[in-house]
Amino acid sequence: MSILLYILTALSFILLMIVAAIRPHHSKLNLFELERRSELGDKNAEEALGREKLLGDVVSLQRVLIAILQVFVVILSELTFGIYIGIGVAFLVALVYGSIARLGFIRKISQIFYKYIEKSVLSFIQKAPYLVKFLRSAPMSSGSHVLHIDSRQELQHLVAESDGILTSEEKKLIVNSLSFNDQLVRTVMTPRDSINSIKKSEFLGPLALDELHKFGHSKLPVISDNIDHIIGILHLEGLLALDIKRSTTAEKAMESKVYYIHQNQTLQHALSEFLSIRHYLLVVINESRETVGILTLTDVIEALIGRKIVDEFDSHDNIRKVAARKKA
Repeated sequence: MSILLYILTALSFILLMIVAAIRPHHSKLNLFELERRSELGDKNAEEALGREKLLGDVVSLQRVLIAILQVFVVILSELTFGIYIGIGVAFLVALVYGSIARLGFIRKISQIFYKYIEKSVLSFIQKAPYLVKFLRSAPMSSGSHVLHIDSRQELQHLVAESDGILTSEEKKLIVNSLSFNDQLVRTVMTPRDSINSIKKSEFLGPLALDELHKFGHSKLPVISDNIDHIIGILHLEGLLALDIKRSTTAEKAMESKVYYIHQNQTLQHALSEFLSIRHYLLVVINESRETVGILTLTDVIEALIGRKIVDEFDSHDNIRKVAARKKA
């Protein structure tokens, strides 16, 4: 009789650990996606959706079974070892069974056990809804297992990790558009020391035009004394029709409208400015109204879509790379 009690006590303890180690797996898809696929006739999604909606009740039944097994362990321990030693053994079991249940090999055994009984458990929940409702201690699944997105950065990370769903170009577009509102003008502008410009008094003869075209820009700021005094914009594509036999100055050929933007403005504000003024280039200034850079519409669009744009006139795809040659 005592041997049988030892065996029953050991089995009840082992079963307690196995039941406590069960972790019903959530679907990798959220409820919205499961419902969408189910409506399209996906049988696997329909099965996963039904299982997902019952997981709360599965956890509730698991807790009830753990409580019942704990009572059995206490009773069997007292019958096997006597009341005093039995209480000590039961107390020790209550302390350690959770830690033991987290061991890898125990969890592996428990998952095999649960996979074997899962259909029966789900069937019982569906056939005895009132009893299950009475025993319910865990909330019904409502997709809470899906990660809540608490920041724009987290969403960007999820998009970046979405291999197989989005193409690399789509990911770039989404990630860059999410950070677009936070980017400042100074982060994408051509800085002051890399700006190519032309003085207002310079004549636009054949040699000068050839030199200007080597810059690789379609537009150049025209200055009076220095870069802090930009008085116009020279459109090089418009100079193709210039009569090279009669040289004219940059001041006469330039567009006199100059628009400014502060370096700490956002790219969203810059894009609004470009759309409002219908102009291609903005002079970037600081608090002292000193020129700190040049911003083009291309710079802003590149920041938005996450890739370079080749201007139909420019011979280079990046104005900053071209301008940086001045430093060399």
